[in-house]
Amino acid sequence: MATATASRLAVLAQRPLTPAPRRRRNAPAPGRAPSRPRALSAAPRGRVLCLAAPASAAASTTDAGQDRLQKVPISNIRNFCIIAHIDHGKSTLADKLLELTGTVQKREMKEQFLDNMDLERERGITIKLQAARMRYVMNKEPYCLNLIDTPGHVDFSYEVSRSLAACEGALLVVDASQGVEAQTLANVYLALENNLEIIPVLNKIDLPGAEPDRVAQEIEEIIGLDCSDAIRCSAKEGIGITEILDALVTKIPPPKDTSKDPLRALIFDSYYDPYRGVIAYFRVIDGSIKKGDKICFMANGKEYVADEIGVLSPNQMQVDELYAGEVGYLSASIRSVADARVGDTITHYSKKAAAALPGYSEATPMVFCGLFPIDADQFEELREALEKLQLNDAALKFEPESSSAMGFGFRCGFLGLLHMEIVQERLEREYNLNLIITAPSVVYRVNCADGETVECSNPSLLPEPGKRRSIEEPYVKIEMLTPKDYIGPIMELAQDRRGEFKEMIFITESRAKIIYELPLAEMVGDFFDQLKSRSKGYASMEYSLVGYRESQLVKLDIQINAEPVEALSTIVHRDKAYSVGRALTQKLKELIPRQMFKVPIQACIGTKVIASEALSAIRKDVLSKCYGGDITRKKKLLKKQAEGKKRMKAIGRVDVPQEAFMAVLKLEKEVL
Repeated sequence: MATATASRLAVLAQRPLTPAPRRRRNAPAPGRAPSRPRALSAAPRGRVLCLAAPASAAASTTDAGQDRLQKVPISNIRNFCIIAHIDHGKSTLADKLLELTGTVQKREMKEQFLDNMDLERERGITIKLQAARMRYVMNKEPYCLNLIDTPGHVDFSYEVSRSLAACEGALLVVDASQGVEAQTLANVYLALENNLEIIPVLNKIDLPGAEPDRVAQEIEEIIGLDCSDAIRCSAKEGIGITEILDALVTKIPPPKDTSKDPLRALIFDSYYDPYRGVIAYFRVIDGSIKKGDKICFMANGKEYVADEIGVLSPNQMQVDELYAGEVGYLSASIRSVADARVGDTITHYSKKAAAALPGYSEATPMVFCGLFPIDADQFEELREALEKLQLNDAALKFEPESSSAMGFGFRCGFLGLLHMEIVQERLEREYNLNLIITAPSVVYRVNCADGETVECSNPSLLPEPGKRRSIEEPYVKIEMLTPKDYIGPIMELAQDRRGEFKEMIFITESRAKIIYELPLAEMVGDFFDQLKSRSKGYASMEYSLVGYRESQLVKLDIQINAEPVEALSTIVHRDKAYSVGRALTQKLKELIPRQMFKVPIQACIGTKVIASEALSAIRKDVLSKCYGGDITRKKKLLKKQAEGKKRMKAIGRVDVPQEAFMAVLKLEKEVL
């Protein structure tokens, strides 16, 4: 044993002293098979495994993000907006432009990036215009691209018109599978009125049903734009985005160099921030503005100091100066929402401009309804909320109103039914208000017997029948674009709504434009829903006010126990009065709780009852204590009960519950 140990030590002593090689971490031990590499997700906790990206790509994206604030010559500024029919891919295209120019990092990117309201994301539509500043390098020359993304629905056309006034060019996006639609035409006409350079873009060419050649021919025939060099793209797949950016630089003219003139900046949008006050978005038309300048609003003469100015890229980024042609924002601790209205002109206090900018034409409300807080204590909160919302939505109009049934509230004017729904939801979500909305109505003109003309948007304000000579209602010209297979059902719909056929034009072999004139009151209900339903979603519409016409209109009153309920009154056409009255009385009979006396529910035109229902009385069994005896005893008890009910009916009052009002108002929206 000792001899063997000594021999081993002698062998080791003869070997050279070299250190043993260190085994690499995660390397297999000698004699063991190499294990498979671990997945990234199996990394030890606390360690970050990252894949190295090409240095040049990362640097270029970072540089593009940092260079957005660098100044460029006015000749290298391009102001443009994106216009299209609803759901033709405006927001997706805007996302790709932001991503490709490095304005938004890929890790921060999300769908509908510029649509920052939850309501916009839920409905998949753009409600508010949004601005974003991008930097694009073409032929080693940097350019500043100011994008304004616009809504596509007809109810938000006022947003589109304000965007166009701040631009020199527009991208007209048309779905290559659906083609030209009603709002496409309307937006093109708005752009032409503002003398903008229009670049046609055929989007969604990756869809199986895309027909870009047919759609390009449609644009040339209907709109008259040359589509020989129309850009074919797919915003979702990123095809053709670079060509769009190149076209923006080469085709859209730069703004005029008026940086030496006195400051004139046009406010095209604004909103209320609870910490910083009113934030105004503006386009500098002439001159320049610096941080700390004392400014003046030309419409009301109010003076403020520009505490903060900056650009929207798309988040707010502060800068020291903005000059002619640039788009930015202004914060000046403005606490009064009336001081910085959309369309006003900003100028320097010390060197005022000679004349204000033209601004915008006032939006004309099409649809009116009453807004009432369920809790009467929220009236002042509702007033403040409407004032702040009007700052952000210049098309909203309102005035105080009172109702015997619903208390104090406001009569509000909107551009359409969707506009009305959006305002209601924004008030409830953003300002935590619980509201009741009355049935939508329009403004009627009443020609009185004494020659006076009265405008009436509320049935309760209608003069007495003896004092009025006639009633006029607003008519609209409606243009419906539809495939030829659905012409019949759509014409039937328009005829049912008292429409007057004007013209039908086949714009292509398979698509037709049908033009009707019909009362606006017939359109503010479910007309759009019915149009989509009868055409399986393929038809689209655009409308404009054409004037007032005399019609056979009557005021339909609802009487409960011979007492008129003003909140349920409505103005209807004489031919529809019976069906509307019958529907309302039947619904009220279901909703009003039974009383101790009989309650008649009547729909009346003046003193004439055209529909009636009766709510039977709760009857107490007064004969339960009579176990026999003479019949005169029973007759005496019944007579006494009848006299009591008669006296109760004469002095009794029926309270209509809030749920009944809400249900009937909902019914009015359906039947009118």
